[in-house]
Amino acid sequence: MELEKKNRFDRRDFMFSASGILAAACFGSRTGLYTPFVQKKELALELSEEESKTVERSSMAKEFMNYFGKGYSCAESILMVSLRHLDLPEDSVWAASGFGGGIGKRDLCGLLTGGVMGLGFASGTIQEERSEAKRLCSVAVDKYWKRWQSQAPLKCQDIRPPGTSSKVCVRLGKLAAAEAELLIEEMRGQ
Repeated sequence: MELEKKNRFDRRDFMFSASGILAAACFGSRTGLYTPFVQKKELALELSEEESKTVERSSMAKEFMNYFGKGYSCAESILMVSLRHLDLPEDSVWAASGFGGGIGKRDLCGLLTGGVMGLGFASGTIQEERSEAKRLCSVAVDKYWKRWQSQAPLKCQDIRPPGTSSKVCVRLGKLAAAEAELLIEEMRGQ
């Protein structure tokens, strides 16, 4: 009886907590609380000179266009180049089949989710205890996420509004592949 009272969460506490969570969810994304990227400028369609150099050094970035727009979604394309880089079975690309186009809802970008999947697959290839591999993966995912937020919004609908060119996705895909490759190699200690 004593324990039951101690662990109770009364209705007032619940309503207060739930209203805070809902407010943050509703207003946070609108006010930019959760992402440092400011969508006031238009995203570049072409790589800058510095970005071109980064892409040129990355085998994954160069290979990205072998898949993107050729029967593979954005998420599948970046996962496929990750799998090929890791010498893993290519049919694992099916793991990303539902993530293209912002999980099919123009929500969280497939380049972001596919890259995170690639980092997850990479963590399974490193010669470490499971807990250490997961820690290294978490560090890599955090870096990938922060890098993404510094260059683009999280959602497809904000990256490529209806009627705009897919060139922005090509640019971001190449950059995402280069970043994923860098982080994979970092996890592997190379």
